[in-house]
Amino acid sequence: MPSFVSARSFLLLLGCTTALADSAFAQSVTSSTPASQATTPSAAQTDDETSAARSSFGHADDQHGTTTTEVSRAGADDITVNAHLERARAALQPSTGATTYNFSRQAIEPNPGGDNAGLNTLLLQAPGVAQDSYGQIHVRGDHNEVQFRLDGVALPEGMSVFGQTLMTRFAHSMSLTTGALPSEYGFLQAGVIDINTKNGYSDAGGDVSIYGGARDYFFPSAQFGGHHGKWDWFATGDFVHNRVGIENTTPSFNALHDLTNQYHFLGHARYTVDENTRISLTAGVSNAEYQLPNNPGQQRQFANPSFANSDLSQQLYGNGDSSSLNEHQKEITDFGILSLQKDMGKLSFQTSAVLRYSSLRYSPDPLGDLVYNGIAQRAARSVFSTGTQSDATWQAAKDHTVRFGYQIYVERNVSKSDSTVYPQSGEDADGEAVYSDNPLTIHDGTGRTGWMYGLYAQDEWRPLKNLTINYGLRFDGVDEYTHSKQVSPRLNIVYKPWHGGTFHAGYSRYFTPPPFELVGGTSLNKFANTSAAPGTFQNSNVKAERDHYFDAGFSQTLLPGWHASFDAYVKLAKNMIDEGQFGSPVILSAFNYRRGQVHGYEFATDYTRGAFSVYGNFSWSRAIGKDITTAQWNFDPDDLAYTSKHWIHLDHDQRWTASAGGSYSFFHRTGHPLRLSATMVYGSGLRADGATPNGASVPQYATFNLSLVQSFKDLFQVPFLKRTQLRLDVTNLFDRTYLLRDGSGIGVGAPQYGLRRTILTGIDQRF
Repeated sequence: MPSFVSARSFLLLLGCTTALADSAFAQSVTSSTPASQATTPSAAQTDDETSAARSSFGHADDQHGTTTTEVSRAGADDITVNAHLERARAALQPSTGATTYNFSRQAIEPNPGGDNAGLNTLLLQAPGVAQDSYGQIHVRGDHNEVQFRLDGVALPEGMSVFGQTLMTRFAHSMSLTTGALPSEYGFLQAGVIDINTKNGYSDAGGDVSIYGGARDYFFPSAQFGGHHGKWDWFATGDFVHNRVGIENTTPSFNALHDLTNQYHFLGHARYTVDENTRISLTAGVSNAEYQLPNNPGQQRQFANPSFANSDLSQQLYGNGDSSSLNEHQKEITDFGILSLQKDMGKLSFQTSAVLRYSSLRYSPDPLGDLVYNGIAQRAARSVFSTGTQSDATWQAAKDHTVRFGYQIYVERNVSKSDSTVYPQSGEDADGEAVYSDNPLTIHDGTGRTGWMYGLYAQDEWRPLKNLTINYGLRFDGVDEYTHSKQVSPRLNIVYKPWHGGTFHAGYSRYFTPPPFELVGGTSLNKFANTSAAPGTFQNSNVKAERDHYFDAGFSQTLLPGWHASFDAYVKLAKNMIDEGQFGSPVILSAFNYRRGQVHGYEFATDYTRGAFSVYGNFSWSRAIGKDITTAQWNFDPDDLAYTSKHWIHLDHDQRWTASAGGSYSFFHRTGHPLRLSATMVYGSGLRADGATPNGASVPQYATFNLSLVQSFKDLFQVPFLKRTQLRLDVTNLFDRTYLLRDGSGIGVGAPQYGLRRTILTGIDQRF
């Protein structure tokens, strides 16, 4: 169950949103503005989007206003109004000149696991997305600078490391936008993942499913959506139990000590005041507990072996065998979004209030962590964020669409730890430290309140029918552990020289505040002369990253249903932010390289014809950094000295990344279609230490996944029971043993191996 603080934050959300809803409603009902004329994309764009929605994977480079259509019925005025408001909201945040990869509902369902699969496994099918341990993904050579949005509203960052706070099940459709982003996108800009949540119109009805199989996998879920009059609603929840919560530290088929229990919930309610006004409330909960997998055969680094094996040690602290440790981590996230959307003809806007509470707690093995790491630390971090976001579109003239808006967040970060360490009792003949057998406990705690903000304005100008120029400015600032601000120009050009072909080029100046939740004020002096003393006591505050980002590409419709695109990019960074895991608590910590460079290219193609669809993509990337200038105490002094004078690969740098997939539906014209689908992921390997820090890479790998889904219409001949679906999914079909991490590299913890072959089955019933 959520913690008391979690529940309290959620109740606070409900109270605040009720007051805001009353205010918004009072203002909306007085409006008598007639319905505006919806802005529709060009014919070529509409064709591209339609084919992308049919394919199992879609891409589009020129999204002047992505059209999101709802399932509609003739004569259903409320559904038509809802579709109109969906289009108006999508027009608030175009990705003109950037590269957008779309995942429609038809693209999500064939992915092995479907809604049961993690969000990261779906995103791995997009170009430039590399796989890492702990469920992390890297977009275009950045560590974790991925922004998540729900229905266009950005969620503040949280503490989650292992868990997927946002589940695939939440999404009606989804997009990943990368490249030189227009000025409405700020803060986290490597990739913007916008989830169009399920709702009571497009996902009406109920659904229950049970999914499971190997490794105690048990995954029940339920969802229900509907609409009545001016209201529509949707809710979904699930529970996850398995023994593959975190990557295995060994190549064995099953990990030691790897149980996880999780539950997730998303609720969504909307009230359509009139054809131009809508109020919506979205709330979500994620609660996950993990056992940390053990790594057998480790050598104790601290304490006298005779003491570690003694009855007194066992009685006081427990077992010190590395295969029998008992480490746990718990992650909680609660969030809520209240939005008011209004369309007034030439002016349209959406304004939202956002709350998010996130916490992470690590419980060590009292003796094991102590004798292997020199510190057994019970650590807790939490961040409470509240803020507001507004976006507006003004059709200033026939060829000019002006957009402007802001984001403001106030955040409270709390970090607490109780650390058991060995005090230093002297030195041996070689000058090496000698430690006492009597541990001591050190308490440390910090808290800080800060805020960050961003303002933007841009003009989308169409001087010619086939030419679009989008130019704008952002002003961003942060006042947390660091204090800085920046004015950032953005420029994107899109040119369509012929039917089906699109060139785009752009430049964006980026400003990325350090992740507030991953920066803490550790009191290093408390650990002097102990087994947890750092190699250096330098601890400069993490700084905001400042980038020059260049992007250019081309897309072409080669034949009906067949698309291809190529994209190239360069990022030149000052104070490049990276993240690493230092110590036993799997809590990522942020730091800066004084200089950074990332460049690469991507190719993607997809083809759809009838019930058959296939796609493939590959990317090449190079990410390097020089001179670690902040949070120095986390690093070996030799690594600090080397990086101060030499460029090194970032630990998440992967040279080649590829993915592919396809699906075919047999008997698709009948009431019992059978869908066969498969996906593939290839990686040339993340970095590992070699002759220099991060100077080598782990071996390359390729994994294949298979899915078989049989659907039946009215299988049980019961009026209220609709489609029944049986599924079989096989992950890592050929049972390939492969490394994601080997335990070496800057900011890398224990080794992590990819999931071995896993067979799961399920049944899903619509009603």
